[in-house]
Formats: sequence, structure tokens, C-alpha cells
Amino acid sequence: MPKDTPRYADGMKTRILISLLVTAQAAASPCTERLVPYSTPVASPEYRLALSGSGGQLHYFGARHSSDPLDPQFADIERQWNAQRPQIAFYEGPNRPVPQDRDEAIRQTGESGFVRWLAARDGVALGRLEPDPKDETAWLLQGFTAEQVGLFFTLREASRLRERRNMGEAEIARAIDAMLERAAAIGLGAIPFRSAQDVAQAYGRYWKEPAQWWQAPSRWFDPKLASAETGGVFTNEVNARSSHFRNMTMVQRLAAAVREGKTVFAVVGRDHVAHQAAALRCAIAGN
Repeated sequence: MPKDTPRYADGMKTRILISLLVTAQAAASPCTERLVPYSTPVASPEYRLALSGSGGQLHYFGARHSSDPLDPQFADIERQWNAQRPQIAFYEGPNRPVPQDRDEAIRQTGESGFVRWLAARDGVALGRLEPDPKDETAWLLQGFTAEQVGLFFTLREASRLRERRNMGEAEIARAIDAMLERAAAIGLGAIPFRSAQDVAQAYGRYWKEPAQWWQAPSRWFDPKLASAETGGVFTNEVNARSSHFRNMTMVQRLAAAVREGKTVFAVVGRDHVAHQAAALRCAIAGN
């Protein structure tokens, strides 16, 4: 961890050490060692997988991030869903509320909301693919300061709200305030911000362009790019580390459900499938 990372109370240190032990064990898994890191291009990317093992099946759909109900991929997802009749569905991202209306679910929460809408419609059990936020934060703090990790999480969400939800400054600031309040409530004391105003002050220590923190562009959060190319200073590298840890978690959760003999349906951003394919074949099919 960098020397300028702030000191923590003993309780926080203990939680971080426990989380680091858990993530070190995850990283040591023989199958997760087959994950393709984001610094390595995938030669022949796969965006859909159908795997069987231990009496269960995985149907994995890599989606383009979209909030357009008319995007044909949503009809494709639904066709695959109806054909497979899953017993459990997994989704990417936070557990945001999902409207009862199909199109509104897509507009508000994209493909993640759509798979949860399908599960609610058909009474299918749901599982979340994301790691515990405290574990992910501890993993990131091995390579970046608490301020950098906090900026990564908040600016990425601001970018998403601006570009996918068409929110303006005031709406984004309120959403970030609520996000930071939730983070504090679940014990993420390592994040050094309590309000959007704190984010704005920290933003100014790293960037002059764009002028406002809530204008952070989405290219800063592409894990396949370097911050030197995008102007993100460190955000691309944080996202690459975050995405790798999330991939480890996704592989473990999907493989565990298949080993229970279940028919599993999962939808994620398509790059995750490409980077996980070899690890999933190892963990589920044994090859």
C-alpha cells in the first residue's frame, strides 16, 4: 500500500487484513489464474458461453451496456432466457430498484435491470455477481491511496449518471451524497469523502480538465486503456484492478451455482465474458 495512504483505526485495519486474506486465497485459485488481465488483449474474444458440469449448466450472455429498450440485444436476451428456463439468474452491478415496466427497467438500469425484471416476472431466484464492497476496497487499497480509490468510485458513478441517465450537476451531486451515505453505513470508512463537496475538492488536486468533477468522461474508466492515454491520471489502472477482482468473484460464484446442479443464466458487460472464458471452462468443465 502506498506510504501516503491515511492511517486507520485498529478495527478498520483488522477488517482490511481479513479482506486481504480472503482475496489472496481467491487469487490463488488455479482456475482464476486463467483470467486474462486487462493489460493483455483477448485474441478471439467470446461474448457468450454455454458450459455444463456437475449436473448444472451456465448460460452466460455478454451484453453491450445499453439503456435503450429498442436495442435488439434485449429481445435476444429474452429469447435465450425463455429457452433455458433458468433456476437462478445472476446480474452485474448494484441492487438498484427495478421498475415493474419492462422498458422502464431497461431505461433506468440497462441489462442488469432487465435480467432482474425477467427473474421477477418468472419467479426465478437471483444472485449478485459483485464482490463485497469492503473486500473490493481492500483489494484496491493495496495499490492506490484511499483518496484515489474514493475518487474512482465516485467519479465513475457520476460519469454513469451523466452519460446514461442524462443527469445534470445538482442531480448527480445528490446521488453521490446518497452513495457516500450508504458507503458509510456499511462500514466503508476507508473512503475519505462524506459529500459531493469533498469529491470536488479532491478532484481539483488531480485534474484541471474537465473543469467540474461531475464531468469526468467515461474513457477514464475503460480498463483496457492507460490513464496516460485518457487523461485519467490513475482511474484506468484502478478500474483494471477492480475489474480483475470482480472477474475472480464472478467466476467463483457462477461455478459454485453450477456445481450445485442448477441451470444458471447470467448477463454481464461483454468484456467480462471474454476475460473470464478460460477460467470458467476450468472451474466448470474442468478443461
